[in-house]
Amino acid sequence: MPKINGNEIRPGNVLEHNGGLWAAVKVDHVKPGKGGAFAQVELRNLRNGSKLNERFRSADKVDRVRLEQKDQQFLYESDGMLNFMDAETYEQISLPADIFGDRRPFLQDGMTVKVEFHENEALNATLPQKVTCEVAETEPVVKGQTAANSFKPAVLDNGFRIMIPPFVAQGERVVVNTETMEYSERAQ
Repeated sequence: MPKINGNEIRPGNVLEHNGGLWAAVKVDHVKPGKGGAFAQVELRNLRNGSKLNERFRSADKVDRVRLEQKDQQFLYESDGMLNFMDAETYEQISLPADIFGDRRPFLQDGMTVKVEFHENEALNATLPQKVTCEVAETEPVVKGQTAANSFKPAVLDNGFRIMIPPFVAQGERVVVNTETMEYSERAQ
């Protein structure tokens, strides 16, 4: 495993720390007036989901773990577990339903997601960056409301609330960025 300095940690990096695998969620580089600079890192355990805040000085060495990524197709949910299938080998795996957190409503039947493995153990999954959803309900278009940066609330077919431009009507399909959880564009 490659070792990196404490100041090289970036969000999304997976580290072996205190005998466990941790994903860096948030990284703040701090330069206090007195003393050396350090990185304040919020870590999430990939096996049990617990969180940890750690300080890493630039002289600290940590092990960065490379995870193998495989495309998996979402099949169904049962008993709080999401079931996925490898499209090439037809092997099935299960991951906890809370692995996507507040992005869970964007997981759709048959969707292909990237599942990250460490030594054949499925640890994490990421949704595609853009997902197409239908606008289930929104306010009607108000004539003359064409300001460039005005938005109106809408509820998508998956129950998620989002702000959309005034020209998008109920029943239309929109593309949502799953990283920012915001409207991206009108679907083609």
